[in-house]
Order: sequence, then C-alpha cells, then structure tokens
Amino acid sequence: MNDDVRELLGRAAEDAGRPVISTEAVYAKAARVRWRRRTAVSAAAVCTVAAGAFVVPQLASSTPNAPQTTSVGSLAEKPGGTPRDVLLIELLPTDVARLDEVSFAEIIKHVSPPPAEPSRTGPLDGQYSVRRDGGVGYLTIDVRDAEAVRKKLGGAPAEDLCKPDKGSPARTECVREELSGGRVLTMWSDDMNYGEGTPQWGPELVARLTLSDGSVLAVRDSTGFESDDAPGPLLKTPPLTRAELRELMLRPELLPKK
Repeated sequence: MNDDVRELLGRAAEDAGRPVISTEAVYAKAARVRWRRRTAVSAAAVCTVAAGAFVVPQLASSTPNAPQTTSVGSLAEKPGGTPRDVLLIELLPTDVARLDEVSFAEIIKHVSPPPAEPSRTGPLDGQYSVRRDGGVGYLTIDVRDAEAVRKKLGGAPAEDLCKPDKGSPARTECVREELSGGRVLTMWSDDMNYGEGTPQWGPELVARLTLSDGSVLAVRDSTGFESDDAPGPLLKTPPLTRAELRELMLRPELLPKK
C-alpha cells in the first residue's frame, strides 16, 4: 500500500466518531433548498432571454450492531445549526439525492460508545455515505494545514504526485493540473486492490488540492466496501464522476475561511 493511501485511510480512522445521520427531515430540507435554487436559476434564464429578445481502512470487523437513527436535534452540526450533510449536498450534482454523514468507527468497527467528536480544519470535513441504485458509496473530505501535512509525511509533500515515489507503483490515470494562485490539483484512480482484509474497499477516485501555503484538501470518492455487515453493495461507479469531483475540489466552501 503506497504512502498516500495509508495517509488517507489512517485519517479516516482518526476522524471517525460522528453519529450516523438518517432523517427524512434533513433530506426534505435539502430538497426544498435545491428546488428553490433550480427555480431561481430557471427564472433568471427566462429574464435574460426576455431582456435580450470547485479522499479506509483495512479495519477489523466485529459483531454488527443494529443501525441507529439519530434525531435532528442531535445531528453533528456546524456553528449556526445547519448539518454538514445538508451543506455538502448543495454542492453536489442534482442526481445525488441521498447523503448521510457517517462514522467509519461505527459502521465498520462498531465502536460503542463512539469516540469523541474530532477536531476539524475544513468546515465540511467528514465521512459521508451516498446511496444510489441499491448500493452505498462514500465521500470523505479532509483538510490539513501545512504543519499537519509536514508532521504526517515527515516533510513537505511530493511536488508531483503522479511520479512514482520510493518504489511505489505509478498512480493510475493520474492527472496533475497547475491552477491559479499557486494551487495544484492532482486526481487519480485507485482500484484499492491491496490484498485481503475486512472491509475490502472497492475502486475509487482520489483527489488532492495543494494550496500555496502548503495546506492540502484530500477527497476520496469511493464505490464503498464489502464485508459481512456492509450497509449495502458497492456502487457500480464512484458517487462523483471525475469531472464532478474536480468541480467539488475547487469549491471554496470546502476550505477554512481566512
């Protein structure tokens, strides 16, 4: 397993501990907001016509517990009271209709009680399940400041993540893109074939956005995992396409406000 995969999967375990969110009220609210947005865009378009005539782990599984549902009042929330999954779904394609913030510690390791709420750097950092066509995939979002990146890697990150490092195999379909403001976006595919284990993760897309100050935004776009008590089968494709993942990586809402 290469260093980048170890880092992403390790971070997922460190950050685990948030309650699984499943509440119809949350999705109803998200649907209403998204409907209003589409209505506003459509209205603006009509007016214009009239006027012109922006990254798990090989964890050991234990005896499964029954899934738990958390009330709206106890959802993990941002300051101001809006759940992170509601904020995130507004940034995703309209065909992502079901998104839940989850805890890998709960759904994979069945840790009870769950670990304390972890500290976050980014406002939408977390682990999220995406349900589609009977399957369950995952999105994980993780922002690290420059100091945390250096501490984790033992130095500055590689300048070009598409180049093999220390004997590691080359990343599949890796694309490095230099952006304005000294930002570098790197995206690649990972079949997650690292031997036997529980859970066994399915293929995924991975993205890293390195900022000029050395901080890094990492997102996993995973088809899910297989185990005896997995919440559902793998998705046929990652929740987001490569183009959709690129668009999400460039959204300023994922980064801390300066």
